[in-house]
Amino acid sequence: MTATTQNAFPRKQAKGGWLKTAIQRNFKFAPLHVPLERRMQMAAITAWSIGIWGSQTLWMFLCCFPALWPILIAYQIHVFLDKGYLKGGRPSNWFRSCAWWMYYAAYFPITLVKEVDLPAEKNYVFGYHPHGIIGMGAFATFATEGTGFSKAFPGVVPHLLTLTTQFKLPFWRDIGLYTGCADVGKRSINYILRSGPGQSIAIVVGGAAESLSARPGIADLTLRRRFGFIKVAIQHGAPLVPVFSFGENDMFDQLPNEPGTPIFKFQKKFQSMFGFTLPIIHGRGMLNYTTGLLPFRTPVYTVFGRPISVTKNPNPDQDEVLRIHELYTEELLRIWDKYKDVYAKNRKKEMTFI
Repeated sequence: MTATTQNAFPRKQAKGGWLKTAIQRNFKFAPLHVPLERRMQMAAITAWSIGIWGSQTLWMFLCCFPALWPILIAYQIHVFLDKGYLKGGRPSNWFRSCAWWMYYAAYFPITLVKEVDLPAEKNYVFGYHPHGIIGMGAFATFATEGTGFSKAFPGVVPHLLTLTTQFKLPFWRDIGLYTGCADVGKRSINYILRSGPGQSIAIVVGGAAESLSARPGIADLTLRRRFGFIKVAIQHGAPLVPVFSFGENDMFDQLPNEPGTPIFKFQKKFQSMFGFTLPIIHGRGMLNYTTGLLPFRTPVYTVFGRPISVTKNPNPDQDEVLRIHELYTEELLRIWDKYKDVYAKNRKKEMTFI
């Protein structure tokens, strides 16, 4: 056999060699030796990412021990009777400020960008955009002190609003309550905004529907038909503060799901049944940078725009709501135009309202 013929038939790879090659091509592994701070950041973000499922798994595990049933039954009765989620939660400054949340925010990192002061004698309605896949930037900014909210806006107490179902889940609900989260319903909103100076709400305006369009480099905001938060602000005379988080949509990649496709129809049907939806996503893993369900480390800059003053009116008409809505969208566009070349250099297109 000639040398030419031998080259045409390379030697068989050693056993397992093909697998090693495939892994090397498709996975980029994290180094074994990284600073302890980064390990803590990864631990914080992993714990939060599996929080819902982990807390419910722990609950079911504890239920396997009959000796614990009296305690668990008493706790479940407490969950059923407790209406703290309708009264602004039970925010704890200690819990909101613990080092765990600092590691959480530093993972990306998430940075609060302040443009103007917000007088503490007023109540505010913060509109957060975009929703992203699971609103991790909103949680870091409004439910913790990971980005230094209270230092940026002293005297203003934010309450991040979320679905009622979050407060029915054992253990998980308590995290929400102690970070000041509350129900997104009208009763809860009215209670908070009437609780005294500085008491404010943060609403992720796009909601679950917007999560289906969350992709890196894209800022498609579900806003055109969102008027409820505008009306609430007018009814309470609370200034509206647009908040745009550059990088929120870059935390995960999402499987294509164009409107009209079977997967999109399934996701919308699921949303109509349960109030939330299921984006099919992928991010990174604990030990690799390319595959997993954890968010990518991507810088997030949360910009607080200028407050939009409103005149208190318990029964605003449609024209007034539309006028304030237009001012709100104009302020969002101003934020985008001012910072897009700084914080969204890799954008694929301009921000759009849907």
